[in-house]
Formats: sequence, C-alpha cells, structure tokens
Amino acid sequence: MTRKAAGEVRLIGGRWKRTRLPVADKPGLRPTPDRVRETLFNWLGQDLTGWRVLDAFAGSGALGFEAASRGATEVVLVERDAAVARTLETVGTRLAAAGVRVVRGDALAWMAGCGPEPFHLVLLDPPFDAGLHAAALAAAAPLVADGGFVYVESAAPLQALPAGLAPWRSLRAGAVHAQLLRRAGP
Repeated sequence: MTRKAAGEVRLIGGRWKRTRLPVADKPGLRPTPDRVRETLFNWLGQDLTGWRVLDAFAGSGALGFEAASRGATEVVLVERDAAVARTLETVGTRLAAAGVRVVRGDALAWMAGCGPEPFHLVLLDPPFDAGLHAAALAAAAPLVADGGFVYVESAAPLQALPAGLAPWRSLRAGAVHAQLLRRAGP
C-alpha cells in the first residue's frame, strides 16, 4: 500500500486514480478521508458522466476532482482562500481538467448569485467550527436538480433539512458525519 505524505490526499477512482493533490496547512482545512470519499462515490455510482457538480467549500478539491475524475462534465470549485484557489487552478492545469472551473470567492454568496442551471450534485464541506452548515444547506437546496444530491460533512448529524431534500444515505467515520441528501424527482 502506498503511503500518503503529510500535506496531500490522493484521488481514489476514475481516470485520475492515484493522483496526489496538495493540501495546504490552513485552519479549518480538513480533506475528506479516502474511505469516506470511496463510500460517497459508491453511493452515487462510479460513473458521473454528464453531471454538473458544485464543490462549494473546495479546500483541497478532493471531492470536486474526484467527481471530474469519474466523468462529471462540469465541476465548479468555490474557494475563498486565494492561495488555496491558486493551488486548485494549478492542479486543474496539471490534470488538463477542462471541465473544472475554480472560482475564488465566498461559497454562500456565490450560491446566492448562481445561474439557473441546476447541479446534479452539490458538495458541502465547510469548516466544522464556522457555523455555516444550515446557511450552506439553505443556499444549496434550490440549486439541486430533481433527483439530484447534496452531500454534507459535519461534526454532528444534521438537525433540520431544507424543504425538498430528504436523507438518502449517511455514515460516521471518526469525527466526520457524512450525509447524502436527495431532491425528489418530478
């Protein structure tokens, strides 16, 4: 088994399987563990061909690049920290990830001003101590296509869900509560 060096995470599936992504040493930046990402993409299916994906608190970009690696047509990575956003752009260039777009900005503001085309998957992994989970869920709910998903990582199970989103799958891995929510179809 290959060991990960400190400060990096590896993609676990798709065309960029085993590619290493740098992880900045920043407060609140906590990449999704391999085991949790593997479970998430098992829940979603391994092939995301044609999907539009939003990784609203991108951080290392592991979730968004994992979706692109598995065929998502468009992936938007929103990251507030300028240095982290530049790293995401560098990774996208290195991978020739034409469908991946990095947006430097506040995730809540970006979601509020987002265009009308819905996403098949919205990934929400804000810093646990920032108190953003409820606001992020409320902002993400209207962006999800019928039958689409919202994935949330938090320090505790979600207490309330926005209208239209229902629990689909969940797991706990250490301090991470991972929850996949689904919007009902037409």
